[in-house]
Amino acid sequence: MTLSVADPYSQAIADIDVSDPELYRTDSWRPFFARLRKEDPVHWTENEQFGGFWSVTRFDDIVTVDKSHDDFSSEPAITIGDYGDDLPVRQFIAMDPPLHDIQRKAVQGVVAPRNLADLENLIRSRVSAILDDLPVGTPFNWVERVSINLTTQMLATIFDFPFEDRDKLPYWSDMATSLPEIAGGDADNDERTRALTECLETFTALWHERKNNPPGTMDLISLLATNPETSKMVDDPLEYLGNLILLIVGGNDTTRNSITGGVVALNENPEQFDKLKANPELVSSMVSEIIRWQTPLMHMRRIATRDVELSGKTIRKGDKVVMWYLSGNHDDSAIENPNAFIIDRDNPRYHLSFGFGVHRCMGNRLGEMQLRILWEEILKRFDHVEMLQAPTRVQSNFVRGYSDLQVTLHR
Repeated sequence: MTLSVADPYSQAIADIDVSDPELYRTDSWRPFFARLRKEDPVHWTENEQFGGFWSVTRFDDIVTVDKSHDDFSSEPAITIGDYGDDLPVRQFIAMDPPLHDIQRKAVQGVVAPRNLADLENLIRSRVSAILDDLPVGTPFNWVERVSINLTTQMLATIFDFPFEDRDKLPYWSDMATSLPEIAGGDADNDERTRALTECLETFTALWHERKNNPPGTMDLISLLATNPETSKMVDDPLEYLGNLILLIVGGNDTTRNSITGGVVALNENPEQFDKLKANPELVSSMVSEIIRWQTPLMHMRRIATRDVELSGKTIRKGDKVVMWYLSGNHDDSAIENPNAFIIDRDNPRYHLSFGFGVHRCMGNRLGEMQLRILWEEILKRFDHVEMLQAPTRVQSNFVRGYSDLQVTLHR
């Protein structure tokens, strides 16, 4: 793919292809989506790598698609590209009701309000330990020391994964979504296959250790293994692996990149950091703004189940339809001054980052809680988290992520 990342008006609008991962690696996407929202909000692209697809870029159109699961199917994948012939996994986020609802219900207890209340003290103790171990006045990589560290510990807890091996979880997460044909990434196919095979083997052993646990044992593997509706999932390795990937990516990439994105946003908008320090009660509102501003998963894909009219375009049965949450979260017809980072918006939870309808993010409250606790504890300890240079962003059109953010802490 060759797309100018300098000027969206240097080419015909028909040639704009927002699946180009270079737009996100270089953080150059804003004017391209702005032009599409204004001139061609339901935009057809012919793409050699992913095939033809519609880009839905306005907030209200995205909500329409996301809530209309009868017209727009999640099967067989949620990324622009398919999951690959080597491991054609199945997962409940890429299923339609009723099977989607059955499998989601089996695991959603881990993020039920009572369980989240039980987790809050544990998260705070871990956040405190991570922050207290950071150097003050010495540069370090925030992504590695804080973002990955915290989310990996939380993943290990909700899976009841061997804590000493927890570093495998973010590696498997990265491998799951980083193939070129899935989301424009740069992973090696053989390495990915080896990594996900190891993931499946490891979790299959854990399943058999836990299949006789009492019903309601509150880790994700026990919940799947002891629920009558999902107790045979281990016998279908591609479905089991697909749901493992879904739960690992959902618990890792989203929170991890919002943790880093918050530091970036506050450094790019220092007046908002001053506002936060003057009024720490704005933390909860700021967390929602971080998640909107970051949009850690930039799109979700659907397939039209019939011919559908959307904003004057006829989407044909079988067409790929890509909802660009990142664009919708910057649509000024739905959100006032959307390109600004404002921590005290009137309605900060009004955003698309968690999706809408039956597929709305199951773990949204857990992610918000981790971010809230992190910033509450940062404010107790540090005057400033100084970003020393622009972050290094990952190559992907699906995960809006970071691999490096050099910072210095100041008291």
